[in-house]
Amino acid sequence: MSIFSVITILVVFAAAFGYINVRFLKMPNTIGLMSITITFTLLVIGISFFDNTLLEKEKQFISSIDFETVLLDVMLSFLLFAGALHTNFQQLKVQRKPILTFATFGTITSTLLVGVLTYFLLRGINLEVDFIYCLLFGALISPTDPIAVLGILKQVGAPKKLETKIVGESLFNDGVGVVIFLTIFQIAKGGGGISIIHIGELFLVEVIGGIALGLILGWITFRLLKSIDDYDIEVILTIALVMGGTVIAQKFHLSAPLAMVTAGLVVGNDTNREASMSGITEQYVDKFWELVDILLNTILFVLIGMEMLILTFDGKYILAGVLAIPLLLFARYLSLMLPIKIFSKKLDFVPNTNIIMTWGGLRGGISIALALSLTQEMHRDLFLVITYIVVVFSIIVQGLTLGKVVKKFAKE
Repeated sequence: MSIFSVITILVVFAAAFGYINVRFLKMPNTIGLMSITITFTLLVIGISFFDNTLLEKEKQFISSIDFETVLLDVMLSFLLFAGALHTNFQQLKVQRKPILTFATFGTITSTLLVGVLTYFLLRGINLEVDFIYCLLFGALISPTDPIAVLGILKQVGAPKKLETKIVGESLFNDGVGVVIFLTIFQIAKGGGGISIIHIGELFLVEVIGGIALGLILGWITFRLLKSIDDYDIEVILTIALVMGGTVIAQKFHLSAPLAMVTAGLVVGNDTNREASMSGITEQYVDKFWELVDILLNTILFVLIGMEMLILTFDGKYILAGVLAIPLLLFARYLSLMLPIKIFSKKLDFVPNTNIIMTWGGLRGGISIALALSLTQEMHRDLFLVITYIVVVFSIIVQGLTLGKVVKKFAKE
């Protein structure tokens, strides 16, 4: 099947399911699209008991898509740039210390806690899995997904200072999470000779290098936007920034997601906007990236819903996934506790920030993409099922109830 055919089918599905959601269900797009897609996939599976033609076609279609590459190498840069472009830079600047602590210390702590808890959970249900693979699962599931978080937080009415912490953490912690994942992945593959120095170098190259690249490209784009007044070309310049920046980051093994987040913050900074864009240009840039954000989000969550067709439906795997949900929430709560205690004395925190951030730490496509990159020796099928169950619960259950949790616990 050609690339154009694949894209066409995905866009048609996204448009149809999006229409059904807006017309009838009226749920947040992220939740509605995923729910409709899962329902559609279950319907196809049900029909297969009488005629499996449609099921085989859908399996063939999903198998033809490299989800990991599509999300991590293509879609993620566009989505993160769009998200960062519309993030409140001044609030982010004020909250930068807790956000960076959540994204680094919090992600590392969560990885360790999830690894330990998962190890004992699996042993408790007679699944023998080496600790290093449980730690690898901790690394892929710990980062909160900025795509899922951004899509839902826009509609729940969270206080701005709380929204900034959750969005800021999720924009940055995926880069840290990927570095941790790649390091543990190399150890798990047999490269046990990795030293602390090597890990430090990997962190500096991926994370610091990605942020530096984003600052440079963001500044260059800002200067180019400032030197002209033509909204068509200025929109194209922002597209070139994302596409060119992603290629450069991949070429030099830097973190493309962090580069695009940083570039988006530089270009989207209110001060820079006023200096570099006319009113009509700002409107066109905003509307274009809002459309990109919505289109890619709809395609992504349709894909996530369809991915259930490649799962191995084993009873113990499903049980492990269900039992993992409270363990992951507990691990996230503990990983946030210390940073919140440290910074709550210096900054004005919303009451019960820990509870709200724990429930608002949604997992999404990034975790599924990383799980798909595991080898069979790393218990790929097991961890893919667990990850999928956690992601579905996170987006549908936590996403639907996040607004109520915010209203209940964020009382001044």
